[in-house]
Formats: sequence, structure tokens, C-alpha cells
Amino acid sequence: MTAPLSVALVTLGCARNEVDSEELAGRLAADGFRLVADADVADTVVVNTCGFVEAAKKDSVDTLLEAADLKAEGRTRAVVAVGCLAERYGKDLADSMPEADAVLGFDDYPDIAARLRSIVAGEAHHPHTPQDRRRLLPISPVERATSVDESDHSVPGHFLNSGPRAVRRRLEGGPMAPLKLASGCDRRCSFCAIPSFRGSFVSRRPSDVLGEAAWLAGQGVREVFLVSENSTSYGKDLGDLRLLETLLPELAAVEGIDRVRVSYLQPAETRPGLVEALATTPGVAPYFDLSFQHASGPVLRRMRRFGDPDSFLALLDRVRDHAPLAGVRSNVIVGFPGETEADLQVLCDFLVAARMDVTGVFGYSDEDGTEAAGFDGKHDDDEVRARVEHVTVLVEELTARRAEERVGETVEVLVESVADGDDGEVAGSGVVGVVGRAAHQGPEVDGTTLLAGSSARVGELVRAEVVASDGVDLVARPVGEGA
Repeated sequence: MTAPLSVALVTLGCARNEVDSEELAGRLAADGFRLVADADVADTVVVNTCGFVEAAKKDSVDTLLEAADLKAEGRTRAVVAVGCLAERYGKDLADSMPEADAVLGFDDYPDIAARLRSIVAGEAHHPHTPQDRRRLLPISPVERATSVDESDHSVPGHFLNSGPRAVRRRLEGGPMAPLKLASGCDRRCSFCAIPSFRGSFVSRRPSDVLGEAAWLAGQGVREVFLVSENSTSYGKDLGDLRLLETLLPELAAVEGIDRVRVSYLQPAETRPGLVEALATTPGVAPYFDLSFQHASGPVLRRMRRFGDPDSFLALLDRVRDHAPLAGVRSNVIVGFPGETEADLQVLCDFLVAARMDVTGVFGYSDEDGTEAAGFDGKHDDDEVRARVEHVTVLVEELTARRAEERVGETVEVLVESVADGDDGEVAGSGVVGVVGRAAHQGPEVDGTTLLAGSSARVGELVRAEVVASDGVDLVARPVGEGA
């Protein structure tokens, strides 16, 4: 009997890509592939690429080249690119990267097992010619629900009717897992190419989201992280723009799920009812991942976005009126075409007033096919870097100060790792390094909380008092039972 082919999936980019990889893994496992964690011992290495910004593209290409080195050494038989970079560039990526045996687009996902078998067998795969995926669905969101056949899995990430057990296979352990709420985006930000290769906005049905949450709880997950390109749009194509407010308490009530977290909120769409639901629903983290991108009105208009410092600060006031200790994070782009020194100062003044827990700072760079790539008033690379450095220094000071303000607060920490000795010890104290995240800390990018003197295990929720901070990271001591 022939041994099953083995496959390693290497995932780059955001949490949405993590879900895509796990859906691919589920399909491959169901069709006889053996999943392995180490690319060194895999017959096939599948790299789920990111195509968001230049740094992510370079990381994707470098990872593909590293996998190709394994093939040159005889340790793997095929290297395959999937994901956003593959979908976005298709044939051009294949032509520029002969080291990869194939470049697969989203439309290949339903038949991924057959595709990989043919590639390992030496058959040539003809990569797709990229197209604007926004044109695949009706312009009107409410018409999309009837146009997407739930038995047809050609829309990436919308394996709606096949059930999580048949489709998704967890590749990483741990008590937190991303859960896809929707795919695509209808916004037309002038700097962003994501809608062109991810497509128009399509919500998953609540029953599918709830079913997958229950399945994840059965896999040991205690926190679900709702991911999409724009969570504030959830439900608009299903005829109910307030569907997220209804869904959140149902998700929080799923047995085994202790915390629900929502990612990527558009400030202009963050309605009062959603603010209240996120801030006050038991079991939902009072966590606001608000995509401000800038604060200067003129820059935001050139970005094809809405807002200004007053409206953004008013939104943050509403958040803190409901939940004074809420976590707030955002990303900003500096060096956008036409950004003046005055615009940059407006942004800096806003960041000081906003008191956010975490702010990601990115320098503008042209993205293929975007409106902003044709704008005049561009800054040279040195100027963009200087502005990034200036704002980054400010943000590091502000976020460290915000973390210091949390000293004395009581937090609930979801334990994610436990290590002995020096791995995470508190200032030479020799305590066991029990590390997790408080409700205001999102996964991977928002800092962590070290529980001093705790013997908690991975997956436990520990009530603790914050006693110190280090940058955005916190140190806390358990309170109450067992303290």
C-alpha cells in the first residue's frame, strides 16, 4: 500500500490567513493527505502567502525560496504558493518564481488535494490570470446572499455548508483561535488593494459561525477571535446591519467559550449599538480594534475615508463611557501622498489625546492597482522613514504610559503559555513564567501579561491585579482563590 503524501502548510500574514490554512488542512486531511508541522519532512510544502504590503510580499517570496532550497536538497518534492500573493499576481508570480512548482488561486481551493497530487506527479499547472474579484458578486450586498450557492465553495473562506469538522483542521494548539466572520470588503480606500483580490464583502451565516465556535470549544479553545476585513459590515448582505449585536451574546453563551473578541472595526461604521454591545455584553472582551489610519481630515479624504480628530475622540469617549477600562488599538499610515507637516502634527496630537493601548505605525508605499499609486505629492523613501520613526517614538512613549496607567487594575488573563526558569521570569524572582493576555490585549500584537506567582495552566482564566508594566506588557498577581 502506498504511503499517503505528506504536506506542511506554512502560514504568513493575518489571522484570516490562519483560518484559510486550517480549512485547506481539513480538506487535505479528509482526502488522504498526512499533515506534518515540519517542512523538512513533507512531500509538499504549501506556503499561504500574504500580499498586503511590500514587506509582507518580500517575506512570502523569501519563504517560498527557503522551501525551494529544501526541494533542491531532496527533502521535499514540491513547493506550492497559495494565498493572497498567489491570487493577486497569479501568472506573473509564477513567471518570476520558477522555484515554485505551482501558484494556486482561490478557485483552486475546493480541489486542493487533486491539485497537489498532480503537482507532485510532475504535471504542469497553469496559473490563473488575476481578475478583480469584486466583479464576481452583485454590487448590491443584499443580492449576494442568494447569489452564493452554499454548496459551492468557490468563494474563498466561504465553506458555508460543509461543516467545520469536515473542513477545518487546527494547525496550532492553544486556547485562542481565529473564527472567520466574513470575507471581502466593499470599501474603496485609495491605498488598499485587498478588495480587488479578496472580493466583495460576504457575511457567514450566524448558524455557521455559532457551529464553528462550538466545534472550536470542543478542541479546547477558550477565546474566539472574530476576523474579517470589516467586522462592522457584518450582516448587511443578510438584510440586518445590526446582526453582530445579536450574534455576540449567542457566541458568548457557547459552552466552553469564555471570551469573544472582535477585530477590525471601521470607525465610520461603528454605530452606538455596536459600541454598547462590545463594551457591556458578558463574555465579550471590551476591545476596540479601530482602523483610524490617520486623523487629519484632508489626508483621510485622500485615503477615501471619513473622520477627523473630533469625531474619533467622540467615538473613544462613547467607548469609555460604557467601559472605562476598554482596550483600544489602531493602525496609522504616515507619509501618505500630500501629507503635510501640519497633517502629521494633527495625527500626533490625536494620538496623545486618544490614549490607546497599542498603535501600529506604517509608512506609505505604493500598491499595484490602487488609486493612491497615481497620486502626486509623494514623499521620498527617506522622508517616509523619518516620519515613521518620529511617530513610532511617540507611540512607544504613549503606549508605555497607557500600560503604566493600568497598574492597580484588576484583569482577567487567559493563560497561553507556561515556562520554567528564565523564560518570562519576573525581574530575577525565579517565578514560573505563566503568560497570557488580559481582555484589552489582542493576540500576538497587543502585548502580554505575566502572572507572577501563579501556577495556572494553559487555558485557564485568572483574575489578577496589575502590579507593573514593561512597554505594552504587564505583570500581574493573581487575586482571590488560590492567590
